[in-house]
Amino acid sequence: MVNTSTLESIAEQLRIASLTGEFISPIRDIIGVEDLAAAYQIQTQNINLQVAKGARIVGRKIGLTNKVIQKQLGVDQPDFGALLDTMEVLNGNEIPWHELHQPKAEAEIAFVLGKDITNSTITSHELISAIDYALPCIEIVGSRVENWNIKITDTIADNASASHYVLGHRPTKLSNFDMIKCKMKMTKNGTIASEGSGASCLGSPLNATIWLAKTMIKNGTPLRAGDVILTGALGPMVTGEQGDHFETEIEGLGSVSVSFGKE
Repeated sequence: MVNTSTLESIAEQLRIASLTGEFISPIRDIIGVEDLAAAYQIQTQNINLQVAKGARIVGRKIGLTNKVIQKQLGVDQPDFGALLDTMEVLNGNEIPWHELHQPKAEAEIAFVLGKDITNSTITSHELISAIDYALPCIEIVGSRVENWNIKITDTIADNASASHYVLGHRPTKLSNFDMIKCKMKMTKNGTIASEGSGASCLGSPLNATIWLAKTMIKNGTPLRAGDVILTGALGPMVTGEQGDHFETEIEGLGSVSVSFGKE
């Protein structure tokens, strides 16, 4: 078992890397690849510090739901991270380059909850009733670990490699689109860079959200009405560079876009 002071030291290294733009060695070199609890403790320490400074938790992100991305990163199960209000970028806006850390873009379906989820045996129809609406989303992931040399404990400790997220502006009820068969297309500077469908996210974004809902209840932090849930990538993530422009269109949900600053 990794002692508390070691976990605090790793959390501090991640904070420093986030502020300076420098990168750290893999966290798994210290905590291993199987101690997920230790990795989540590191994540929670840094989220709590940001909340203490005034940030708000506005939802959760589910990571590693796409088999292609799992293969890219060498992991075999989902994880989750916290979404803070400070991570949101308005649709069509630009993210300053200095805020990004080895950025990659993912196209996702976001759910916004209309009800608390407190039942640990929640079923699909109960979850459908708890979701108010869906939005198209671009999540920008980043890693404070050098060269994206990560396994699952590395990304969990690093808040599931979270960076920023952008939501579309056309809320859509679940009955008005096919969350499994909907096609996704993401362009980078006008050229198609990633394609997929709702089925690429654990078979359905609903499946990923059920996993998250049960996990959060087990952890004592159930999902609440108003939470934004980023359900996971619908296709391969795409590396971004300075000045890049990304636009995602999801069938039935509309479009969303974001740019990276040039400096």
